[in-house]
Amino acid sequence: MSADGIDDLGPVDYLVVEFPEGRVGFSEALAVELTALVEAGLIRLLDLLVLVKDADGNIETIELDELEGVDAFRVFETELAESLAEDDLVDLAEAMTPGSTAGVFIWENTWAAPFATAIRQAGGIVVADGRIESQDLAEALVEELVEELVEELVVEEIAEELVAEELAEEAAETAGD
Repeated sequence: MSADGIDDLGPVDYLVVEFPEGRVGFSEALAVELTALVEAGLIRLLDLLVLVKDADGNIETIELDELEGVDAFRVFETELAESLAEDDLVDLAEAMTPGSTAGVFIWENTWAAPFATAIRQAGGIVVADGRIESQDLAEALVEELVEELVEELVVEEIAEELVAEELAEEAAETAGD
């Protein structure tokens, strides 16, 4: 990237996707979706690594061309930059389960580049950013839905009890007449 292009850089994200022991997980469907994001201009893939963490916690970086069944990802190989240092890889691998394989995806959010450029040109400095993981959000939404359903059931139960009490009172009044 040229010095001029730095001003137009969008936010950069990374994702470490772990696959259980014995599975590489780089499926055709995953490659299709990643390609669609790149071709739509939403992201620019900066790096794609495969990390293997053995049972003893040792880390090995594997090149895509060393893996079988990942042909759909090879289209990205020529455009990738090696953006992570050895220390970065060690830090990322700490989150991995021993015996697993992980894909490390690093991309620029090109869709956000004009906004990021406008922030820089206005003299703004991003002092914090973050992400709510989709799994966390899904769990929170399910929890909220369960709470709402329980609340509805409790309200229905209370309503049924009130109706039953009212009917019992009416029956007692009618019997007393």
